[in-house]
Amino acid sequence: MYGDMPHRQKFFAMLNYVKTVLTRVSFDARLFEKELKKAIKMLIAEEIQELKRWCYEKFGDHQAILNRCFVVA
Repeated sequence: MYGDMPHRQKFFAMLNYVKTVLTRVSFDARLFEKELKKAIKMLIAEEIQELKRWCYEKFGDHQAILNRCFVVA
């Protein structure tokens, strides 16, 4: 699927996908945490740092979940 894309495009494609999913499930705390954990497992370190920054900006109401999930990352 991503085999012919340059590295930066792959980075943004997967990260953007994860952001879309998290935005869509943010109404449900359990589902949000489940999806965030899955995302952290599949992303590389650079992507995780960007995701962490974005999540804390966008989902401050889920701070306990973010703290729990990003402690491992």
